[in-house]
Amino acid sequence: MKGVIYARYSSDNQREESIEGQLRECKEYAERNDIMILGTYIDRALSAKTDNRPEFQHMIKDSAKGLFDVVLVWKLDRFARNRYDSARYKNILKKNGVKVISARENISEGSEGIILEAMLEGCAEYYSAELSEKVIRGLTDNALKCKYNGGTVPMGYYIDEQQYYQIDPKTAPVVLEMFTRYSEGATMQELVNLLNSRGMRSIRGGKITLNIMNHLLKNRRYMGEYSYRDVVKEDGIPAIVPKELFERVQERLAKNKKAPARHKAEDDYLLTTKLYCGKCGSFMVGESGTSHTMKVHRYYRCVNTKKKKLCDKKAVKKDWIEDLVVSYTMKAIMNDEVMERLIDTLMELQKKESTDLPLLKKQLAETEKGINNMLNAIQAGIFTPSTKQRLDELEGTKSQLEISILQEEMHKPMLTREQIVFFIYRFRKFDVTKREQRQRLIDSFVNAVYLYEDKIILTFNYKDGSKTITLAEVEGSDLSVLGAGIEKPLKPLFYKVLGLFVVWRLKGLARLLFAMYCNLIVTGLPVVNYCGNGIVKFSGVVSHWV
Repeated sequence: MKGVIYARYSSDNQREESIEGQLRECKEYAERNDIMILGTYIDRALSAKTDNRPEFQHMIKDSAKGLFDVVLVWKLDRFARNRYDSARYKNILKKNGVKVISARENISEGSEGIILEAMLEGCAEYYSAELSEKVIRGLTDNALKCKYNGGTVPMGYYIDEQQYYQIDPKTAPVVLEMFTRYSEGATMQELVNLLNSRGMRSIRGGKITLNIMNHLLKNRRYMGEYSYRDVVKEDGIPAIVPKELFERVQERLAKNKKAPARHKAEDDYLLTTKLYCGKCGSFMVGESGTSHTMKVHRYYRCVNTKKKKLCDKKAVKKDWIEDLVVSYTMKAIMNDEVMERLIDTLMELQKKESTDLPLLKKQLAETEKGINNMLNAIQAGIFTPSTKQRLDELEGTKSQLEISILQEEMHKPMLTREQIVFFIYRFRKFDVTKREQRQRLIDSFVNAVYLYEDKIILTFNYKDGSKTITLAEVEGSDLSVLGAGIEKPLKPLFYKVLGLFVVWRLKGLARLLFAMYCNLIVTGLPVVNYCGNGIVKFSGVVSHWV
């Protein structure tokens, strides 16, 4: 088996040896498990909260070349600090035939290992979030005192020794002038040209731009308002611009604002990499489309229907299938018997997760056996200088092994049953209307979803965790109100054919009115595109299957 090592340390405060320590333990793990290390990828002083890590991205790209089978990391938090990024990049590596292995937290191959891995990643994410909260707490205390909390200091201010905002006598008059001129009719471009002609520069030393001027005229600090996150205080800092003048400028900005361009928001598809086509077995991927009413419709479509045209599986509404999976997952979590059985399995599995500790204990037992054999030989009268030397070596090995075992147990504390119960049962309190909690629920418990024409097979990340759901069963449940029913293809087709025939026979206004009526029946949308010359285009989206 061929592998590479990824190592990272997140701040300049960490010693350089931390990288070397990660590499050493990963190499030792590789030797014990017959993994040939081909190279290393190292990111220094970079956080795992961001995926803007050059060597990490280089590793992800190289995985597609088929050069290695394994990525070794010291701990899972070296790979990523949140479950979304971890799942995303692990899936990319999985597609490329590469597996992520933790030298310290080696996860078993069983389905329960996925939940245990989610717990370890959750602990890393919790630690990171807790650290951030402590930092935010300190910054919030500063904010309550209206102190400077970092970032770019606006033109017109400077920060004194006590970290308070003070008016800069050199640049503050310029700020007031800009507000006054704009309120009197000057354009933003004229103000930009004026400042550049005076040789004024931005905080970073560049030319004044329209974007800088726009931010300047909208900055509420200039009328004395201090804000940081949820802390907002009027008159918290010295004002440069009178409130009346500031409000006049905002009114003119709103009046001159052009109509915003339509932004197509990127939607999150929670079942990406987990939803499979029941007909061909391929992934179903997220897609979206806009109807003539400008309403965005989102759904999952089989990749073989999208590109290769090798499958005729109908697409399925995004919200419907995601709501169904979340609903049945919550039902499984609410089953006390299933959850208690899962907790027992995790407790047993956890004891088997450490690869180092059993090996060290085995070596200690063999060493103690060797010491006993030497003592028996001495008692039998066999005592030579080499015997004493060998006994001293074994005693030294025993002491070193005992220290290593103690260190290993300190490095990897065992989760108590109470901690595992807390982790598992907190999912019962999840608000399934929130995207983040829905995603976490699916990532932790759902293994795969297979969508057939007449049923859905839902598999979970624990033994015997499989649920077959017939569409007839869904139709009789609360989910049917979400538009879960299957459209009968003959009904829309019948009305479309009938509509075209009648439209061809009718003339003028009667033709158009009947076309609109047929479109209402087919799509539920009272709109039709009439192109003249007897041509009517029916548009809209079928209520469930498209």
